[in-house]
Amino acid sequence: MRRSSTKRREDRLEVRLTPRAKSMLRRAASVERKTVSAFILDKGLAAAAETLADRREFPLSAKQYDAFVAALDAPSSGRRGGNP
Repeated sequence: MRRSSTKRREDRLEVRLTPRAKSMLRRAASVERKTVSAFILDKGLAAAAETLADRREFPLSAKQYDAFVAALDAPSSGRRGGNP
């Protein structure tokens, strides 16, 4: 028997929206053959992952990377403990 990889969903999220916004979400969910809840969850998690990735990763050109590494390698000017 195959075990489900999804965990039981217990938390709820409520959203207030206009009838027009709700209609648009219903239509978009229908196009993807999903429930509105599944559509919102999938799209919301994708957007959250993208937003958080911008906080962890940042692209640099070769010149910017060299400057970044040089700044990391530079002496700390005698500061300790992160105090200015």
